[in-house]
Amino acid sequence: QLVGPYLFIHSRDSKMVKVRAHELRSKSKQELLNQLKELKSELSGLRVAKVTGGATNKLSKIKIVRKSIARVLTVYRQNQLTALKTKIEEDAKNKSKVYLPLDMRTKKTRAIRRRLTKAQLNKKTEKAAKKAAAFPKRKYALKA
Repeated sequence: QLVGPYLFIHSRDSKMVKVRAHELRSKSKQELLNQLKELKSELSGLRVAKVTGGATNKLSKIKIVRKSIARVLTVYRQNQLTALKTKIEEDAKNKSKVYLPLDMRTKKTRAIRRRLTKAQLNKKTEKAAKKAAAFPKRKYALKA
C-alpha cells in the first residue's frame, strides 16, 4: 500500500514494518529495546514462514525487517555515544586529562596514528641543542 512517498507493507500478524530513523531518535532507551525485541521476533517468524513455504509477501518482508533492526541498533548506538560524549565533557571540566575510548577516537590511518607528534618531531638531542646555540643561523644584510 502506497502512503505518501513511503511504501508500507501491512499483514495480518504485524503492524507497519518500515521504521524511520528520525522517529526512533525521539524514543527512549527502553522503547528502542522493546521495538528491537519485536522486530527480532517478527524476523524469526518470517524465517520460519520462509522454511515452511510461506506467502511471497512474507519473504519480501524479511529484507525490510532486517533493515529496520539495523536502523534501531544504529539509533541506539548513536544515543549511547552522545550520552557518553556529554559525560566525558563533564569529566573534562573537572580533570585536566581525560582519555577517549578507542572507538570514539578519530580513525585516520594506521600510519598517521603511529606518527610522531609535533613536540616529538621538534625535540633535539643535547648535542644538537648546544651546536645550535653555539653556531646560530647566519643573518645576511641584502642590498635592496
